[in-house]
Amino acid sequence: MAGKSTLGEDIRALRTARKMTLDALAQSLGKSVGWLSQVERDISTPRMSDLRAIADILGVQLSLFFGSADAPEIEQGLIVRSAARRIIGEREAGLVETLISPDLTDSFEMIHSTFQPGACLQEAISRPTQEVAYLVSGKLDIWINDEAFTVETGDSFRIRGTAYRWANPYADPAVAVWVISPPVY
Repeated sequence: MAGKSTLGEDIRALRTARKMTLDALAQSLGKSVGWLSQVERDISTPRMSDLRAIADILGVQLSLFFGSADAPEIEQGLIVRSAARRIIGEREAGLVETLISPDLTDSFEMIHSTFQPGACLQEAISRPTQEVAYLVSGKLDIWINDEAFTVETGDSFRIRGTAYRWANPYADPAVAVWVISPPVY
């Protein structure tokens, strides 16, 4: 039976998804490989300042390392209740994301995104990922390789390592569910 993901497993999953070696992350932290290895194996617990540095280097919100609620043992690693989703944080003003996946140990992750009215990502970003998003509700403008699209409830779109940006100039929030591989959070 799958269990609840540990802090060490999450750190290792994020590090490997970014194709970063133990040595590279340890050097970036100013720590030994042995110390980091013990953290990833849950033998040692990092101080909050170390955890903050790890989050910064891996490009995630610190809140990702803290689950919002414990699940009954039988559900751990299998079921994620809506009230127990990990908040990834507000990466851009007006964008709130939560982790739908039980943990970060799969070859993909599922993200729930809410784009508030008026929110936008002005500078295009590009990630070495394959992503598919399904718009659960609302309407969203998205630019993929500078091609403009408007997606509405029930529509989906794919991004394969290309530059994209988005905007919600509409009156209602837009809610999307993303599948991203490899995990980026």
